[in-house]
This record gives sequence, structure tokens and C-alpha cells, in this order.
Amino acid sequence: MNAEMNITYITFGGHVEVEKYRYIYFVIMFMVYGLIICSNSTIVWVIIVQKSLHEPMYIFIAALLVNSVVLSTVIYPKLLIDFLSEKQIILYHACLFQVFMFYVLSSSEFLLLSAMAYDRYVSICKPLQYPTIMRRTRVSIFLILSWFLPAIQIVVPVLRNSITPLCNFTLKGIFCNNSVNHLYCVTSKELSIYGMVVLFNGALFPMLFILFTYIKIIIVACQSCGNVRKKAAQTCLPHVLVLINYSCLITYDMVIVRLESEFPKTARFIMTLQFITYNPLCNPIIYGLKMKEISKNLKRLFS
Repeated sequence: MNAEMNITYITFGGHVEVEKYRYIYFVIMFMVYGLIICSNSTIVWVIIVQKSLHEPMYIFIAALLVNSVVLSTVIYPKLLIDFLSEKQIILYHACLFQVFMFYVLSSSEFLLLSAMAYDRYVSICKPLQYPTIMRRTRVSIFLILSWFLPAIQIVVPVLRNSITPLCNFTLKGIFCNNSVNHLYCVTSKELSIYGMVVLFNGALFPMLFILFTYIKIIIVACQSCGNVRKKAAQTCLPHVLVLINYSCLITYDMVIVRLESEFPKTARFIMTLQFITYNPLCNPIIYGLKMKEISKNLKRLFS
């Protein structure tokens, strides 16, 4: 605590030998961040430019990739600065803002995947009603709710924590996440229960909805002709891969917070770097290679 200016700083204690390898860390993560920006932005640009891709499914894909870029921007610039700094610190309120953005965008990813699952369900199971159901207005509502609902839910504990006294000023991580709960003098049972409700609404319920939707799609596809099965496989497989990938990463984030004191520092550091790297890099690869129309337009662009 800076007594003169009354400013609280949090120290990131999860870095491993940053003094020795700071430039290696910086170069590698800077290249990764640049690759994330370029790969995701390229597919978003293709979807915007190509009128044939102005359909709900591709609009949701573009929103998902934009979400990944924003989420990476919440983490990477500060991380790159820390690699070159003598002290890895952050203002406490800036840390809370990072927590807020991280979990809003993480929850938005599940809601966007839920919207994609519903879109595929209507397209495959109710093809004649698809133009009527998936109108532009409904797509816009889904997009707005995907970012608005998580923000409303997560702002409550963040505001509550902003006035909670701290007894610890070292965070066992390299960016701000749920680990900030270990900094407080007293843990609120009400906030813990509320956090479980937010977790269910933002991740578990959308995941159950997605699984239920794809089971329905599989049942309908198995009972239909080969063209329907082929369409289901081509359009649903990428979404399933992204869901599995992101679910594993979120599970890791939840587990690492619970096992913070028992998890080796080096292993936690390496896995955290993987956590912030895999998903934003895998999404454009999965959609760029597996989605036929996007892949075709990408080949046309680069040729």
C-alpha cells in the first residue's frame, strides 16, 4: 500500500525466472499475440467482405473470433509489459477490471457457442422454418445477450470485492483471475454461493444446452438421408471441437484456483501460458480448415 497516494498494487508471483528469460518470453508471446490478431482478423474480414457468408452461422463465428481477440487483448499487452519490467505489478482496481473482462468474455464464448448450436439445430432439424426463425433481429438479440448477460452477472461480485479489505498483495499467477479471492482477509459465503450460480448460468447451463442440442441433431441426422448427415458433420464438428477445447481450458482455470497452494509454480506458469494461447489460436484454424465456405474463400484470398 502506498500511504501517500493511497494506491494498492498487486504483485504477480507466478512468473518463473523472468529476469533470466524476459526477452525470450517477450519475443515468443509477442509473436503469438500477433498471430492471434492476424489469424482471427483475417477470417472475420473474409466473413464481412463475402456476401455469401452473411448468414447467422458465419456471423456467430465472426463474433466468436472477435471475442477471442478482445479476450487476448485483455491479457497479452499487460503480460508483455510485465516481461520487460523489473517488477510485475498491477493496480488493484485494474486487476479487478481484468477479472471482470476475462470472465465476461469467457462466459460470452459459451453463450455464442450456444447460439451456434441453436442455429445448427434449426437449420438441420427444421430447415423449412429456418429463414423465419433465424431472422436478423433474432441473431442481433442473441449477440447482444451473449455479452450483456455475463456483464450484468459478473459486475456484482467485482464491485463487492472492490471494497473488501486485502490481507495479501501477491497473486500466484501471471494475470488476474479467480485467484484474487485468496487476497481477501475474509471470504464471503454469499459471494461464493453467488459465484457458483454465475458459473452455472455462464458455463454449465450453456454446455448442457449445447450437448442436448447436438444430441437432437445427431438423432435427426441418423434418421435422415446422406446429405443431411454430411451437412451435420461439416457444420457441427468445428463447433464441437471448439466447445471441447474451451471446456477443458475453463476446467483448468477452475482447478488451478482450487489447487493454488499445491500446484508447482513452474507447471502452473507453463499451463497458464498454454491456457491463454491454445483457444485463440485454435479457433481460426478449426473454422478456417473445417468450414468449407470459409476455407474456400481463404484459399481464394491467398491465391
